[in-house]
Amino acid sequence: MNLSGKTIFVSGGSRGIGLAIARRAARDGANVAIAAKTVEANPKLPGTIHTAAAEIEQAGGKALALACDIRNEEQVLAAVRQTAETFGGIDILINNASAISLTGTEATAIKRFDLMMGVNGRGTFVCTQACLPYLKVSAERKRNPHVLTLAPPLNLEPRWFAPHVAYTMAKYCMSMCVIGHAAEFRSYGIAVNALWPRTVIDTAALKMIPGVKPEHCRDPEIMADAAYHVLISEAASTTGNFFIDDEVLQRAGITDLSKYSVVPGSTQLVPDLFL
Repeated sequence: MNLSGKTIFVSGGSRGIGLAIARRAARDGANVAIAAKTVEANPKLPGTIHTAAAEIEQAGGKALALACDIRNEEQVLAAVRQTAETFGGIDILINNASAISLTGTEATAIKRFDLMMGVNGRGTFVCTQACLPYLKVSAERKRNPHVLTLAPPLNLEPRWFAPHVAYTMAKYCMSMCVIGHAAEFRSYGIAVNALWPRTVIDTAALKMIPGVKPEHCRDPEIMADAAYHVLISEAASTTGNFFIDDEVLQRAGITDLSKYSVVPGSTQLVPDLFL
């Protein structure tokens, strides 16, 4: 099984892990819709929906660049509808978009709190709800539909709440969507799973983590390869899981992970949050 001809809707995805997953799918000849806010280039934050689309097509896929703020329900519905009209349906949803602020309660502006809850929790729910009718059709057509959300396993130890309670709450909203939707959609034949990295990944969010440098990280490609193996698995029997990237790859027979280190051979990899 591969992703040839499958249509994938990616929230966010103009850079980082979402784009890496899109490029990996494109190598199989997938159709990928990038639904993200970044339309104009920002010198401090490289990548737009248009540069992402170009990379997807260069990798061998078909791309659709969609300007979309997933906090806006009407924009999401329009983006999902345009994706389905362009490619004939939707087979896979990647809930990739996320906002982060690793700040304590006093230092977390309510505007930032609302952003994280709006993107992480509400945005994941809205995108899933909007894609669901198309995913159900995909299941009826035996096209192996998946929802993959970049969310951590629920870990209720206080140490994951005290330093940044707002971010933890927002991220765990995504995790709870996985639990609920996996059970709700099981009867439709739609897989719903989560994927989280063992170590910190070298993305724009790295700037939010004090003291962590690129040499402490793995490349986004490890998440892309792990996501690929989840997405080609049988939906009916692979649902409700909180996958960790290196465990997925090891089960797929990929045991040498050294190529994914930003600095090859680094022994200073930093574990990601919530593990």
